[in-house]
Amino acid sequence: MTNELFTASGVRLRKRRQTPGAINWLLLPGGPGIGSESLNELADSIDVAGTIWLVDLPGDGSNSAPKAPSPDYFKTWPHVLYEAIDLLPNCVYVGHSTGGMYLLSVPDLESKIIGLVLISTAPDASWHPRYVEMTRQNPLPEFDVALQQYQQQQTNETLREIAVASASWNFTPQGLSVGRDLLARMPYTLAAVEWSDRHFDHTYVAQWWPKSLPTLIVSGADDRIVDQALWDNPRFQADNILRRSIREAAHFPWIEQPGAVREAFADMSARIVIHEQ
Repeated sequence: MTNELFTASGVRLRKRRQTPGAINWLLLPGGPGIGSESLNELADSIDVAGTIWLVDLPGDGSNSAPKAPSPDYFKTWPHVLYEAIDLLPNCVYVGHSTGGMYLLSVPDLESKIIGLVLISTAPDASWHPRYVEMTRQNPLPEFDVALQQYQQQQTNETLREIAVASASWNFTPQGLSVGRDLLARMPYTLAAVEWSDRHFDHTYVAQWWPKSLPTLIVSGADDRIVDQALWDNPRFQADNILRRSIREAAHFPWIEQPGAVREAFADMSARIVIHEQ
């Protein structure tokens, strides 16, 4: 099997790691605009059977989608995520932050995948005003400087500077150095950020919720970006839902506590039933 696949609309899947097993794990990044490279450490740290793929929507991250039929990529977002499932059998979708929100905005995925993992994400857009309030209560002078530069000249590079300057909100003190390096090396895409801000981030409400699909909700207990208390609603609690809050970890919990995240994925894997082909 090739190490890189493209769907008809330009969704890119890159094989990160393969071990014996029939499951295809599709890792979708947050951001948007940050690229699936942000999930490299997650892909390398989880101990799951099968093949791990890094997924980028057309026009996101480093995916300029050269095989897409049209440059107007964002008209397909996020529903084009269906196409990735059609390429591979026995798929488990893993969405980080906004990536998880994109997955929950595409109805009827439950019938097409065999598992769902939601990392540091939310069921609706009410996380956003809570995030804004957090930033007001925990100001970062370096972020204010980067934001001012970004407002004067909006480019992928000034967007990168904003992300790096926000590292203290995204990581615990223990994970800050590694987290800052992670944010600094990402391939940022301003157009993706602008599209999501205008058309998704502030109006998002989950369009489906798993009735029987094995599902893992995992997050850092110290996540300050997306308020994980939103999952406390009883409607999100059922026998098929596994929830793990990782102590001493934040918005990228696998950076501070890879062992605990690995254990959560192992517990999730034990619940998955592989479909016969």
